[in-house]
Amino acid sequence: MSAHTTELVVFIVLFLIVSGMGFVAARWRRPSDLASLNEWGLGGRSFGSWVTWFLIGGDLYTAYTFVAVPALVFSAGALGFYALPYTVVVYPLVFLVLARMWSVSHVHGFVTPADFVRARFGSPTLALAVAITGLVATMPYIALQLVGIEAVLKAMGITGHLPIIIAFAILAAYTYQSGLRAPALIAFVKDSLIYIVILAAVIYIPAQLGGWDSIFDAAKAKFDASPAPGDGIILNANNQLQYITLAFGSALALFLYPHSLTGVLASKNRNVIKRNMSALPAYSLVLGLIALLGFMAIAAGVKPVTAGGKADTNTIVPVLFDQMFPDWFTGVAYAAIGIGALVPAAIMSIAAANLFTRNIYREYINKDATDAQEANVSKIASLLVKVGAVLCILLLDPQFSIDLQLIGGVVILQTLPSVALGLYTRWFHKSGLIAGWAAGLAAGMWMLYLIPNPANGKQHFGGSAFGLANLGFDTKMTIYAGFLALGVNLLVAALGTLIFRAAKVADGKDATAQDDYFADEGDPKVKDLDLTGSH
Repeated sequence: MSAHTTELVVFIVLFLIVSGMGFVAARWRRPSDLASLNEWGLGGRSFGSWVTWFLIGGDLYTAYTFVAVPALVFSAGALGFYALPYTVVVYPLVFLVLARMWSVSHVHGFVTPADFVRARFGSPTLALAVAITGLVATMPYIALQLVGIEAVLKAMGITGHLPIIIAFAILAAYTYQSGLRAPALIAFVKDSLIYIVILAAVIYIPAQLGGWDSIFDAAKAKFDASPAPGDGIILNANNQLQYITLAFGSALALFLYPHSLTGVLASKNRNVIKRNMSALPAYSLVLGLIALLGFMAIAAGVKPVTAGGKADTNTIVPVLFDQMFPDWFTGVAYAAIGIGALVPAAIMSIAAANLFTRNIYREYINKDATDAQEANVSKIASLLVKVGAVLCILLLDPQFSIDLQLIGGVVILQTLPSVALGLYTRWFHKSGLIAGWAAGLAAGMWMLYLIPNPANGKQHFGGSAFGLANLGFDTKMTIYAGFLALGVNLLVAALGTLIFRAAKVADGKDATAQDDYFADEGDPKVKDLDLTGSH
């Protein structure tokens, strides 16, 4: 650890500065009273274009992205670049969906996607299913932010869980005090550091390694010598379908996550959302540069940190920085990754807490909860969510946490018919949607169970690439399990709707039927509304 003293000092100083900003954030744009979900959980729904841009960007491009995408490129090559088309395709897809979601949520004071589903389909059961799905998908995602911090600490020779516990205790304290304002303010620093580090890396490191030709030649040589059928610097016939469906399926899932919608609902008007959906692809450029770090690590001969006899590929980027950068700048780079874990972890815990408060506590425990009671319950729930995330790291194999997040993507996709399609049509019957949700989850779990990972000897839940041979096809091609599961969901929901309507089963009452979702900010239907309204 003595060899990393400078890095550690820089890391700690920047971490403490950012933590101080988290506590100060309670005074930033301070309202008269923080004791409501609109203020604590959504920042008063008052964030403008710049704050929203940094907040959503800081939320979606996490510490885990920083370490996992290059690690996948390091291990598998071209397949790791699926993150690029996925983050490009997503913004046109969600442009109209999020504008509608903001409007209807603004009119009714919705805080979570389950709030919308409850009002749209008149079904507490369907809303509960959406809320539980969001909680299950979000929890392991928070735990994965700890994987990013752990990778940095391992690279500095620090072992044990105490530093992780301290970091999340600080995070829990300022999130409890400041709510969504904390990650919104910290996101400015986090994103600025990441841009500086990545731009420096793609200029400085290739110059040290003999240029991009040398980097790609080294990567090609590694994958040519590998016996694995799915790796290489270009895609092959066996993994092209997996690449396409994984990118498209991930794009569909991204803004279904509760924490993604939290950042959007905190925007002050629809124009803020439109501008951000146009500008956020700038992060995809940075993501592409981050992915290239995997090839740089191959050319630099980076060896991942080994602990307990197992090589941790998530340490590829930290070790690369340690080898190539001066110590002081390596400390800055480590801080960028560490702080990159705090912003999404805070937003995710707030979003999960809001789901519990609005769609479980208020719906089933205290229907007459006041704004202050809701805020207090959400604060406590956000603490419990963080404790759960830390326990995932302490008690479970981190690789298992990664598998849980993989499952989370398949799980959250099953809310698409209710949440995304529900914004445009009410054709689906509420019972049909519940049946489709259950069938999609069952199909997804079955497919994930059948996927092995020969690299680590796992027989089940070894990835997301479902072999079409399992369905009787004579091929080695694979497809993203979540994509097929969503297809099953939609098919069952459609058939169920036809059956329930034919049987004249009563549907729920739509509380949003008269809304003009496309009303502009100046429209009297949207302007000066009471945001404390509920479903």
